[in-house]
Amino acid sequence: MKEKRELTCIGCPMGCMLEVSLEENKVVDVKGNTCMRGKVYAEKECTNPTRIVTSSVKVRNGEVGAVSVKTDADIPKDKIMECIEELKGIVVEAPINIGDIIVKNIAGTKVNIIATKGIAKGN
Repeated sequence: MKEKRELTCIGCPMGCMLEVSLEENKVVDVKGNTCMRGKVYAEKECTNPTRIVTSSVKVRNGEVGAVSVKTDADIPKDKIMECIEELKGIVVEAPINIGDIIVKNIAGTKVNIIATKGIAKGN
């Protein structure tokens, strides 16, 4: 089965409009890219889309009540909701440093959730 998809590339600041041709869920042609990053992005987005997830978790005994977090690598797009569900009940103890691992192997992805902000202990 032949299929065409249109994407806006996010591989570089150019934002090329891509036309991707697929046959049996395999990329057979990419048009519109001005650099190789566009081709790579199109292939990945059409066959195995992934995303960085950002969120926040509660902080106990901190100067503020929450810390921003993110995945330290892309996770499969179909694991995003599972990742968010796992984060809902997480509470961490202050102090928190940027880069601290908050959750290891989130949603079985082998990707960690890390803090993106430092939170000092509150008074």
